[in-house]
Amino acid sequence: MSKAIRMAKLSAKGGFNLFLGVSISSVVSAAGVVLLMRLLTRSEYGLATIALIPPTLIGLFRDWGINSAMIKYVAQYRSENKTSKTRKIMASGLLFELALGILLSIISFSLASFLMTNVFHRPLNSKILIEVASITIIAGSFVTASQSTFIGFERMEFNSLIMICQSIFKSFLTTSMVILGYSSLGVVLGQTVAFIFTGIIGIAIFYFIFFRKNQETENSGLELSGTIKAMFKYGLPLSVSTILSEFLLQFYNFMMAIYCSDSAIGDFQAAVFFTVLITFFTMPIATVLFPAFSKLKPEKEMETLRTVFQVSVKYAAMLTIPVTVMIMILSKPLVFAIIGTKWSDAPLFLTLYSINFLYSGLGNLSLGNFLNGQGETKVTMKLALINLGIGLPLSLTLIPLFGITGLIATTLVAGIPSLAVGLWWIKRHFGATINWVSSTKIFLASVMAAVITHIILSQLNFQYWVELVAGGITFLIVYLIAASLIRAVDKNDINSLREMLSDLGPFSHLFQIPLGIIERLLTIFAF
Repeated sequence: MSKAIRMAKLSAKGGFNLFLGVSISSVVSAAGVVLLMRLLTRSEYGLATIALIPPTLIGLFRDWGINSAMIKYVAQYRSENKTSKTRKIMASGLLFELALGILLSIISFSLASFLMTNVFHRPLNSKILIEVASITIIAGSFVTASQSTFIGFERMEFNSLIMICQSIFKSFLTTSMVILGYSSLGVVLGQTVAFIFTGIIGIAIFYFIFFRKNQETENSGLELSGTIKAMFKYGLPLSVSTILSEFLLQFYNFMMAIYCSDSAIGDFQAAVFFTVLITFFTMPIATVLFPAFSKLKPEKEMETLRTVFQVSVKYAAMLTIPVTVMIMILSKPLVFAIIGTKWSDAPLFLTLYSINFLYSGLGNLSLGNFLNGQGETKVTMKLALINLGIGLPLSLTLIPLFGITGLIATTLVAGIPSLAVGLWWIKRHFGATINWVSSTKIFLASVMAAVITHIILSQLNFQYWVELVAGGITFLIVYLIAASLIRAVDKNDINSLREMLSDLGPFSHLFQIPLGIIERLLTIFAF
């Protein structure tokens, strides 16, 4: 078995653990959000969304690359059996996140009145929403530090546990608060308390399962100053790119809050909510790739590195592209069947916004993880600057003119140049590239399935639930046939996927069904 396949098996196991966590937590969260959408008006939901924007933006400056440095060095030192260094990284990362989290929460709380009245032009009494949400910055420091440790140790089951706990707390508390009559405040208060409870659980696991058990073999102390400096050296360029990217997204949100109505913002958030069906697949893939790429040394394993990069893009596209296209074509019955027809613009916003996830076929899930895993954080920072340089002027032009549609158009266009430059840089310096033919075939098979599904649904006049089920079944059948017919998946892919998924225990048998169907179809269409 090649090293690439062995790494893929480990990543598949960790990715599946995350997939289970994402699936369970998303189902729980979805139930809570659907109930909220039925209880709240579009404007009330939009106002709660606005209140979370400032703490989210200010919270970006809590990390400064320490999060990514924790993942990289914990994974690296653990593989080198350097227990003492692993423990120093964990302690230093947690203390840094906590100290900065406290400071930034105070800043966010202090700015609440100014932002709500002078920037967002909402009533003064709504400032309490931002004040309450500011506490999430502190709680987030515990969640981030613990999750970084879990990912570095490749113990994705604990990451899943944290996600599940947070979704349970959030769904129960937010809906309870709204039912009690707290409206938008109930949403914000419920999410804040959920963050606090989740942070406590995360830090308890961090300490008892990982930190205390990784005792130092020698009494050298934690060396906080030196350790944080080393983490900064790696993480600071990366943090600049992360802050720039996240700042850009939050800047879009600021512009949205200024130029769009609460109702339009509510519709957009409803659309974003449904993309969680896509993140079932993208989030586990993106999370497990970072530690995987961190283990490979190009001076010794260049060919393996190239193979892992290409395989990661291909299999990410195989999962993400068809799911994304299916949601795009079924956006109307999906939204109206689940949360009702009062969210009138949400289907259009969902269709347009989902296009972002099609870029997985161009390597956007693997690109950043590849660069960061190989320590090329300065390149990541330059790509973020390119994205910022294009995104800012676009948002200043399109959002005031076209509102939510302009915001979505900005997100779709702004990231393309940096993605193209990043792929060119990897090709030039590592000789790694994506399989363009494979990505094209996967996309083509998805489009074929979407066209046929649309034609069939256009002839029906059933309830939205019936259209959703019928459309989903039709899409899956046509996609499997089309993918086999045009060889978007071949028998080598089937064998590799079976090997990668063989360590998933009883769940591995579940994947044998679609793999077996595709294998039979490949035999039928062999010519």
